[in-house]
Amino acid sequence: MAAPLATETTSVPQEMVDLEQNGQAERARWVLNPPEPPSFWFELVGSVRDALLPDGSELLRSFKNGEHVFKPFVSVLQAIFPILVWSRNYKATKFKNDVLAGLTLASLCIPQGIGYATLAKLDPQYGLYTSVIPPLIYAMMGTSREIAIGPVAVVSLLLSSMIQKIEDPVSNPIAYRNLVLTATFFAGIFQATFGIFRLGFLVDFLSHSAIVGFMAGAAIVIGLQQLKGLLGISHFTNKTDIISVLKATCISANHSWNPLTFILGCSFLTFILTARYLGRKNKKLFWLPAIAPLVSVILSTLIVYLTRADKHGVNIIKHIKGGLNPSSIHHLQFTHPHIGQIAKIALIVAAVALTEAIAVGRSFAAVKGYQLDGNKEMVAMGVMNIFGSISSCYVATGSFSRSAVNISAGCETAVSNIVMAITVMICLEFMTRLLYFTPVAILASIILSALPGLIDVHEICNIWKVDKLDFLACVGAFLGVLFASVEIGLLAAVAISFMKIIIISVGAGTEIVGRIPGTEVFGDVDQYPMAIKTPPVLIIRVKSGFLCFANANFVKQKIMKWATMEEEDDTKGNRKRTFQLVILDMSNLTNIDIAGIASLKELHKNLISNGIELAIINPKWQVIQKLILSNFVSKIGGKIFLTVGEAVDACLHPKITAI
Repeated sequence: MAAPLATETTSVPQEMVDLEQNGQAERARWVLNPPEPPSFWFELVGSVRDALLPDGSELLRSFKNGEHVFKPFVSVLQAIFPILVWSRNYKATKFKNDVLAGLTLASLCIPQGIGYATLAKLDPQYGLYTSVIPPLIYAMMGTSREIAIGPVAVVSLLLSSMIQKIEDPVSNPIAYRNLVLTATFFAGIFQATFGIFRLGFLVDFLSHSAIVGFMAGAAIVIGLQQLKGLLGISHFTNKTDIISVLKATCISANHSWNPLTFILGCSFLTFILTARYLGRKNKKLFWLPAIAPLVSVILSTLIVYLTRADKHGVNIIKHIKGGLNPSSIHHLQFTHPHIGQIAKIALIVAAVALTEAIAVGRSFAAVKGYQLDGNKEMVAMGVMNIFGSISSCYVATGSFSRSAVNISAGCETAVSNIVMAITVMICLEFMTRLLYFTPVAILASIILSALPGLIDVHEICNIWKVDKLDFLACVGAFLGVLFASVEIGLLAAVAISFMKIIIISVGAGTEIVGRIPGTEVFGDVDQYPMAIKTPPVLIIRVKSGFLCFANANFVKQKIMKWATMEEEDDTKGNRKRTFQLVILDMSNLTNIDIAGIASLKELHKNLISNGIELAIINPKWQVIQKLILSNFVSKIGGKIFLTVGEAVDACLHPKITAI
């Protein structure tokens, strides 16, 4: 048994010696002869398999080996429902903290849910419905411990502003509600699809800067719209741009505003903001800003009931339908003549809701020191909105303000969402009648008190300082929402983001590199002035990750300009070209299209006509495959190298080493 082992151990150094002797040519063959890269469909199927069956390979192996498959199935269930994992170590102390956090969360969620439902132009109970089913489903499928699920202001505004263009919520509230539920169903489908097929990058087109600007603009629009409830105005505009809202406010305020409503709303708005200020100043009073909205609802309801202020023009909520979430599957309108437009609205809402939720979840996960699975979050959000749409809920997502309250209240796990949902269920079953005399002005005050958190002035200033193009996207979204509509604001943000991508991809171009003294590293000669150039070799690195129709011609012209513009006198006074070889470093290039390959062929042709040869460095998997299939490698004589150093060393010999 020992002899074969000795032979095996002695053969390894010999292989290493042979490898060193082959050296550069052997390593270049590694680049030229890679296995065929996976196809698009192979990667797509793999993504779906990993999303739905994370342990699918283990399951298949168990079937083949005839092993017991219970354990792999359990692993699959644990991947789909993370609650099965962390619940095994759940303790009574955690439950105590989660109950306290859940009750605190419910005290904030109940009044906010009613307020956001009115913002979405739905009956108040729909805000409470949305605070029951989605949090329960997310608690089982989500990966965040702190995020609080329910209706939010921006999504409510998006739905109302866009769907009211199809159906009037005042003249036909039932048809309007049905379209909102249908949009919620499609939003859930889109969100789940993003997660299953790992298409989260589509959501990233709503960049951080665009979302910051959009949120700020939406906060101002929402605040202006709440003037209707705060002033007690009966007739108001359905438009969302600032000019229309201000005009409607001024016209209506001169004729039909109610002083009692204004005094009541402003008084409790001051109370809520004061409670929030005290809670921030003293961390032990975290519960004060959380319960302030609920206390405001209770006190204002008592005041209106005892004084009969509703008889003097103070608008009240009146009847809120009680009982648990009714089924709404028969309300979904899949045959509606505007179903395509509803799907477009759902896509926009799904993207905004996901962006807000994942941003909230990641920020708190970073504080707690754990990783958030973005794809699982998308699937969880999608599933909860699909089931929500058939149980009288509109689009739910993660709320930053309620999540901050949740973490301040000491939540340990997603059980706080379950406690909150159960508390709201109890409210729906037994307490909705008590809210009959709740003044509408209080709901406006609660919404107004939550808006300052949507305007992040510090982050806007930071964006301006760091990246002017990002700031342009931020301002575009802000002004679009403010002076046009929420859709125009989002469209402006996405358009500016695309423009930024195009500018970067076209302008990224190339850089001349040289060897940094004392190292084997090659760096940009502009960034490292001490870098040593190696005439007669011009080393150029492609900075872009994709050589395509948008930048290929620019890159080609830049390389030709550098390669042909420098000349020097020889010993006889004749002009001769400085460079005899151009080394193109493709280590940053991840893909290339037909236009990119055509530009490389033209570049090689132009260089040869000027007596300059071309070599390629370390092309990536997909790039080398396409270069081989297009016969470009054979055109350049197989001058492919693994590193810049090897290419430079090879070109300094009397004859360039080719393979």
